[in-house]
Order: sequence, then C-alpha cells, then structure tokens
Amino acid sequence: MSKKKIGNFPFTRGIYKDMYRTKLWTMRQYAGFSSVSDSNTRFLSLLDGGVNGLSVAFDLPTQIGYDSDNAMSIGEIGKSGVPISTIDDMKLLFDKINLEEVSVSMTINATAPILLAFYIALAEEKGYKLSKLRGTIQNDILKEYIARGTYIFPITPSLKLTTDIFEYCQSKLPKWNSISVSGYHIREAGSTAIQELAFTFGNAITYVNHAKKRNIDIAKLTTQMSFFFNSHRNFFEEVAKFRAAREIWAKIVKNKFGIKNPKSQLCRFHVQTGGSTLTAQQSDNNTVRTTLEALAAVLGGAQSIHTNGKDEALNLPSEENALLALRTQQIIAHETSITNFVDPIGDSSIVSNMTNEIVEKVLEKIDDISHKGGMESLIETREIEQEIADSSIEFQNKLENEEEILIGVNKFVNKDEVNLPFPPNQSTKKRLDLLDSFKRNRDNTEVLKALFALEEKAKLDENLIPHIVTCAKSKCTLGEISDTLRKVFGEYS
Repeated sequence: MSKKKIGNFPFTRGIYKDMYRTKLWTMRQYAGFSSVSDSNTRFLSLLDGGVNGLSVAFDLPTQIGYDSDNAMSIGEIGKSGVPISTIDDMKLLFDKINLEEVSVSMTINATAPILLAFYIALAEEKGYKLSKLRGTIQNDILKEYIARGTYIFPITPSLKLTTDIFEYCQSKLPKWNSISVSGYHIREAGSTAIQELAFTFGNAITYVNHAKKRNIDIAKLTTQMSFFFNSHRNFFEEVAKFRAAREIWAKIVKNKFGIKNPKSQLCRFHVQTGGSTLTAQQSDNNTVRTTLEALAAVLGGAQSIHTNGKDEALNLPSEENALLALRTQQIIAHETSITNFVDPIGDSSIVSNMTNEIVEKVLEKIDDISHKGGMESLIETREIEQEIADSSIEFQNKLENEEEILIGVNKFVNKDEVNLPFPPNQSTKKRLDLLDSFKRNRDNTEVLKALFALEEKAKLDENLIPHIVTCAKSKCTLGEISDTLRKVFGEYS
C-alpha cells in the first residue's frame, strides 16, 4: 500500500490527498464490562471480528480515583466500564493481546496519568518497546469541568498532570497520541455543533499554551494531538462540521501558533455516533440512526469511528449488538463504493456553504472566548457550563413542542411497547476478593516507599509520570496513588 500523502492546506477536503482510497479509517469499538476477564474476552472477540483498534471504557470509580473496595465505589463497580485498580487488572485486561500490533485508546482523564502508568509498566514487563506502542490517552481534563464531572483535582494541578503526559510521551512514546481533545461529551451534554467545535478548540488552545510555557516542542506536540467528535442527527450539518473542523484547526495552528509543519496542522479525529440520539423506545430504530451518523462521519473524513450498539440507551452493548455495530462500518466501507472518492459531497453547495458558515461562526466564538479570558477563566465562572445547559433546555423544549421529531418518543409511538430490560446486577464479591488478595500478597513496605516518594515529588515542579510508573511497578493501587496526589493538590469543588 502506498504511503499516505498529506492533503492541501487548510485540509477542508481531507487531511490526506487520497483519503480512504489509500487506507480506510480505523474501526474502533468501545468496550469495558463488569469484570476485567469479561472485558478481555470481548476485546479478543472484537479483534477476531475485524476490529483493528481497541477503545477502553472505564467504570466511574476508576475515572475518579477510587479502588473497587472503597466505600465510594459501592453500586458503581463495573457499571459504565471496566474496573481497573491495579497493574494486575491491566495485565488481565490485555491478556493474549500484542500491544505492539493493536492501537489502544483509553477514555480516561482525571486518572489518565495512572492508567497510562499501568499500561507502560505492563508493556515494559512484557518486553514491548515503548517506541512501538500506538494508541491514545484522552487526557482532556478541561471538558470534565464543563460537561462530564469526572474530575478530582483543581484546574491548575490537573493541567500540570496533563502537561506531564505531553512531555513524557514526546520522549518515550513517539507513536502515542498524548491527548484526544473531546467535543463528544460537550455535545452529549446538550451543546450545539458550533459550541462543540468552539469549546473543543478553545480547550486545545489552552493545552498548547500550557505546553509552550513548559518549553515543550509544540510543533511536535500538535502531531501527537487528536480530537474526538460526536456524529449527531443533522446529517448535512455533521458532514460540514467535520470538514470545518479541519479548516479551523489548521488555521489556529498556522496563524495563532506560527507552526508551519503541515503534519502539525492536521486535525486528526475519532468519531463516535451520538449516544444521546439513541432511545430506549423502539430500540431497533437506533441501528438506523447509528448507520446515518456513521455515514456522516465517513463523508466528513474521520480517521477512526466507533458505532454505538442499538441497546446503548440503557447499558453497554451486548456482544451481538456490538458486532452488528461493527458490521455497519464494514458495510459502509466495503459495499457502497463511497471510499473510492475523496470528499464525495464536499462540492455540494449545501455542504460547502454550511462548512463556510460553521468555520466563520466557530472562529468568531473562539475569539470571544479569548477576549473573555480564555477557557480556564470561563470554566471557573461556569459560563461555558451554563451556555451548554441553555442549549440542552432549548432542545428539550423543541422536543416537547414537536419542533424536533424523535421517532418512537414524540411521534409514531408504540403504546404497548416493552422497553429494553436493564442488565442484571453483577456480583462484586469476586472482584473485591481479587483486590484483597492483591493487597495481601504484595510488598507493602515497597508500596509505602513509592507513595512517599510520589508525595514528595508532587510538592515540587517535576514531571510526575516516571514516579507514577514506579508506583505502578511497586503494586500501588489506583486509589492509593490518587489519594497521595489528593493530599498534595486537594480536590476541586
């Protein structure tokens, strides 16, 4: 296969000259279940089914720095993803998977340094070369304060840890995307397409500015940055949004940061179909919604795509529905001939005009954010959060007034429909027994030594990733590492 040639600035038509004619997008399925062993089984099944990239969903306690045996974790263990408390959990999660051959994405933010450290420690123990590892750590803490809420520390130390990951990945993990700046969750919280792009790029500008202050090579950093967008219901707007995103980021990198390297100017992005567009009612309809949203992502030129299972309105998808979601991508890729064309509908006046309009509105909004003091300032005053909430309420009002139609919810409703069942509760006893055994059979003197060293280093202006890796290798748990950093940094309120 020929080497991919970069497209023409500002890359509206695509970041590569031949796009999917040279190489298809990565088909990446998001997975993580109530137990680590079940998650590993699903990963192996997905790889066998043709997936070429894994995306890990973590449960809520893992996301906010609690081990499964913490009282705060009760009722949430394994619900929204896989529980990871130890390096042994990470070993089991990737058992029988060659980390040098598979691209791994981890959707984790507040505890991103710890999960990355577990992954690095595992890779080194297995004898993999860090320089060969490919993947992405989301590491996008700012959107947590405005859209999701899975933060731990105040904004300043959180940004410090984010920047530590940038610095570490530049020197040790050259093929790793050290951040995936996410508009997905901003859109899921109720934003418009314009807000999704403006706030995402506003956050990205903040991260680059912090890296610049640290004297990190931002020309190199921007080649390691990727983005994560939502594919929503308005088909043509979504295609135009993805095209506009490339143009906007290219102009920001070139004009604001003065970076001339074309590879730095590329807006490489992953797309997930809209979770908030799925309905518990008439769940089979979700397959149609997902297909159209995936098609918009393809026509918009995404580098990797995740398609939701039809049952994800209530729970993580069953194996059958996850496979159907993957087949949806494969049918688009191999049965439609769409991939024979670069930017196939970009010459449409509808799409072209909409793209130009989105570019103009987003750049105007980014300037407004800058004039008001930047994203950090607007997050502290909750202005961004309120703006998203207002958009969400406006949409809900339109649904109730039937100005927006949602099939099966406010139109063409089946009166006698039986809704999707909730998944059965999983027993946590086995999980807690494993964690108890892990803690009893480790060298606790070594654990305390590593945690004390981390606490002392956290008081200094030092990169903490190597010290967190040492903690991982010393068998410190995610909760213990998080609590050590809480002692130094405090918690965000």
